[in-house]
Amino acid sequence: MKPFIPIVIIQGATASGKSKLAIELAKALDTEIISADSRQVYRKLDIGTAKVSAKEQAEVKHHLINIVDPDEEYNAGKFVDDASEIIFKMHAENKIPIIAGGTGLYVKALIDGLIEIPPVTKEIKAKMDLYEKTKSPEEIKDILREFDPESAERIETNDVQKMLRAIEVYELTGKPITRHWKEQKDENIFLPFKIFINCDRKILYDKINRRIDEMMNNGLLKEIDNLLKSGYKETDPGMISVGYREFYPFFKGEKDLEECIRLAKKHSRNYAKRQLTWFRRIDYDLTLTLSRINICDVKQKILNWISDTKEQI
Repeated sequence: MKPFIPIVIIQGATASGKSKLAIELAKALDTEIISADSRQVYRKLDIGTAKVSAKEQAEVKHHLINIVDPDEEYNAGKFVDDASEIIFKMHAENKIPIIAGGTGLYVKALIDGLIEIPPVTKEIKAKMDLYEKTKSPEEIKDILREFDPESAERIETNDVQKMLRAIEVYELTGKPITRHWKEQKDENIFLPFKIFINCDRKILYDKINRRIDEMMNNGLLKEIDNLLKSGYKETDPGMISVGYREFYPFFKGEKDLEECIRLAKKHSRNYAKRQLTWFRRIDYDLTLTLSRINICDVKQKILNWISDTKEQI
C-alpha cells in the first residue's frame, strides 16, 4: 500500500488572488506554502512577478521563491525534485503542504509524474542548435505547429527553448509532447485536494491592467534597468518573462513607454487566457470566487476530504 500524502493545490489565472487565499489558508491550517510559479523562482525579479511581500513571507513560510538567478535554467523536473523534498519534510512534521501558483505544467508534473523521454542524440542536438542559430522564433513555432499545434498554441513565441524541446521530443519519439502527457499514468503518491479560483474574465482583465499600473508605480522600470545593467541578457531564462521583455525596446529607444505598458498588459491578459484554457481541462475538488471565500469552510472541506480519503485506502 502506498503512503497517503495529502497536498492542497491552489490554481487560478494570474492576478486571480492565489497568493492571498494560500496565505489565509496556510494560517488556518498552520502550514507552509510551496510556490508553483516558474517566474518567482528567479532572484531580483520581484515587482514584475508579483512576489508576495517580505511581510507576507514572514507571516507564512514560502518555499521555491528566489532560488535561482535570472540567467539560470529552471524547469518542471527541477520543480518536482525540489517540491517533493519539501513535501516529504512537511508531511513528517504533520503539515499539509499548500502548492500555489499559476504554472500548470509544474503542478501537473508533481501530481502525474514526469514523462520519460530518451536522451537527446548528438544529431538531434546539432539540429536544434542550428534552428536556434539560423531561424527566428516565428519560424521555429511554424516548425512545431506542423506536428504539434497544441504545443505551438500553448508555448509563447519568445520561449524558444520550450519550443525546441517540444521539437526534440517529437524527433526522438515520433509523438508530440502533448500526447506523451495525455498518456502519462498517475503513479504519484501525492494525493491532491485541488482548488480553483474562478474570476469573471472582464474583472480579471481589469485586475491585470491595474496590476501593471501598480507595478510601474512601485518601480518596475527601475528593476528592469538594474537587471540589464547587472549584465543579464534579454534572452536569459528569467528575462524572457512577460512584464519584463515588453520594456526592452524602451531602453533601446525603439518604442515609447506607453506602448510598452500597453503590450505588457496585453501579453499578461493573453497569458491569463492560456492559463484558463489549461485549467478548464482539470477536475477540481473546490471552485471558489475570491469575494465569497469563507476560510473556515475551506479548511473544514479539506480536513473532511483527508478523513474520508484515509478511510478509503
